[in-house]
Amino acid sequence: MAEAADIQGNGPSPARRWLLRAASLVAGAPLLAGLLNGPAVPPASAAEEPSGSRTVDVSLNTFSPSAPVKGDTLTISGTVTNKSKQTVTGSHVDLRVGPPLSNRSSIDEAASRTGFRPGSDPGVLDDSYTVKLPPLGAGISEDFTIAVPVDKLGLDDEGVYQVGVSLSGQTQSQRGDRVLGIERTFLPWQPEAVEKKTQLTYLWPLISSAHLSAETGSDDQQTPVFANDDLAAELAPGGRLERMVSLGKELPVTWVIDPDLLATVDAMTRNYRVKEGTGEVAGRNQAVAEQWLSALEKAVEGRKVVALPFADPDLASLAHRGKDVSGSLRHLQPATAVAETTVETILHVKPSTDFAWPVEGAIDPSIVDVATSAGAHKVIARSDSLRDDLSYTPTAARPIGGGRTAIVSDASLSTAFQGDMAQAESSTLAVQRFLAQSLALTQQVPDKQRSIVVAPQRMPSAAQAQTMATAMAGLSSQRWTEPLDLIAAAAVKPDADATTRVPRSSDYPDRLRKRELPVQAFHDMKTTQETLDNFKVILTAAYRVVTPFGNAISREMSASWRGDPAAAAGYRTDVLDDLKGLTTEVQLIEKSDLTLSGRSATIPVTVQNKLLQGVDNLVLHLESTKPTRLKLNDGKAVAKQPVKINGGHSQSVKFTASANANGPVPMTAQLFTADGRPYGRPMTFTVKVSEITPTVMLVLAGGVLLLVLAGIRMYTQRKRAAEREAAEESEAGTETGNGDPVALDGPVQDPDPGQPSDPTPDTGPESGDPSGTGEKVDR
Repeated sequence: MAEAADIQGNGPSPARRWLLRAASLVAGAPLLAGLLNGPAVPPASAAEEPSGSRTVDVSLNTFSPSAPVKGDTLTISGTVTNKSKQTVTGSHVDLRVGPPLSNRSSIDEAASRTGFRPGSDPGVLDDSYTVKLPPLGAGISEDFTIAVPVDKLGLDDEGVYQVGVSLSGQTQSQRGDRVLGIERTFLPWQPEAVEKKTQLTYLWPLISSAHLSAETGSDDQQTPVFANDDLAAELAPGGRLERMVSLGKELPVTWVIDPDLLATVDAMTRNYRVKEGTGEVAGRNQAVAEQWLSALEKAVEGRKVVALPFADPDLASLAHRGKDVSGSLRHLQPATAVAETTVETILHVKPSTDFAWPVEGAIDPSIVDVATSAGAHKVIARSDSLRDDLSYTPTAARPIGGGRTAIVSDASLSTAFQGDMAQAESSTLAVQRFLAQSLALTQQVPDKQRSIVVAPQRMPSAAQAQTMATAMAGLSSQRWTEPLDLIAAAAVKPDADATTRVPRSSDYPDRLRKRELPVQAFHDMKTTQETLDNFKVILTAAYRVVTPFGNAISREMSASWRGDPAAAAGYRTDVLDDLKGLTTEVQLIEKSDLTLSGRSATIPVTVQNKLLQGVDNLVLHLESTKPTRLKLNDGKAVAKQPVKINGGHSQSVKFTASANANGPVPMTAQLFTADGRPYGRPMTFTVKVSEITPTVMLVLAGGVLLLVLAGIRMYTQRKRAAEREAAEESEAGTETGNGDPVALDGPVQDPDPGQPSDPTPDTGPESGDPSGTGEKVDR
């Protein structure tokens, strides 16, 4: 009506026009807000509301047998969970088995799909195996089990079959029977053994992070000190390392061991201490350590064992960041030598030390050079690093030049069990995919036998270890694979078509490079090593320090620090602080200023050794900064004295000094090692020279002479007085007619009781000779 009135020329009243404008503003406000703030976002609950084939989550918890044969019954169990807010009615679980997958890529593609895809996902097997479920309310779960004889699955040709388990039903908003959830897995079908089986090498790593500190006790056994007692949980029943040993002893695997783990557990079998706060407590897990080592020794008996360099050094970090810091590579050869000795001593088997294993098998020329610098000629790489442009997976071993061999593990099989395997579904799917990939690999070129290596993650969890063992058990029938140890796999004739070109440094993955040890880490190691080198030359029992601290430096470059830079830096700091604490146990005792009176004196400097072992090969230097005023030993500015002190003792080293002029002389004392390197901090003090001049000597001599003359005079006077007394007594005796004295009324009195008859000198004998040389100045 308003629009008609406008057309007719009869406009609205002013009040009506005001109402229209207000209504326009109100109506346009949301549009304006949308233009300013962008498109409106629906509430989170609405955005996350699952629909279609993602309405219900389907989990497959068991798949048995994992690699069935004729006559078996396939049993699949799992759980369905309604993820929507609507009740699912008419729900039923169906089994879907598709045609064989053509290659390994199709397996990966099928595993990556999440929703139901008609055409790609096969149809329902048979209604007779459908499992009907009650209505599923929002968030409600129901378990199911499907059991089907293998001969009803329609498995004609050998190969890998896609298996889907779907839940169908309807909701209020999704009417009609439809697929509301699906999960896929794989069924490897190889009922008979193939003629050319794939030789499968599975590495079984026993590696852990660093637990031992560099500290040891002061007792003869050097009781080890642990940074923590976390390792005990890994060794205890159900722990990660316990499961690795318990499961591995039943499997055809090649043991790959970090000798540092063996040395650490072996240290736990005896008395050990654990850091706790600012102090230490006694370790209490000796029995756990003994049980684990005993079980491992039995598990590896008669088996192939590969020993990594001690503490499993991060070869890529050394190659990319450490090799330019002088001295970093010097640790590799000793780490290899210690590895062999450690494994042979503790496990009583001779290991192979000819293998290097960079992190995740990623290599480039510099990594290969560093890996083989310690004497290893075989590098365990991975196929996603050293790639082949072939339609099939070639044999693992191949020459890469310089007499070196790359053992290229299969990336898909090696990474099959990463992630959280504690969930039954994750474990089940991982096992079936691993078995499917191994069969598809064998079928690539069935008339050609190949050798394949699987190198899993370095430190599998207990759940990952269990899943790996389950997968290996699925291959135990050896219908398409057969086990081969790593040493034998390295000797297999290489595939002529496989690549032998080592990737360029620029091809190294950035995600791995970012997790490497920083350059500063290697500078820290260098500082610690130099401190240790400087310290060990003075020790009479250097092995008590060199062994624990040398091993600690090796642990500082371990690959286990990747992803935890703060802990790595803290460990390096603790090691250096502990070492510096020991070096300061041998030090100079501070002296106060001295005063030297005379032309010469002996200046002592005290060296203290608070260590429990003796020190030797030390030289103490004492320097006079003003040799024209005060010279040392034979007129030199610097005097040197060898130092050798037993443990827990101090030694006073004496230097002869001669003065030429009065005044203060700053002195500097510094310890040096026998090869001329400064040891510890210098110590300074001042000697104040106050020389006695000839005039002063004359005055002193005159004073002494006066004292002597006065003594003589006093003696003469007393002697004369005594003579007079004797004469008077003689005269009195003559008057009586005889020599006897006359007795008066009282006793006989001493004629002069105040004067002794035999006087003694007031002072002792003194010498007027000048003071001799050799005065001591001790402070």
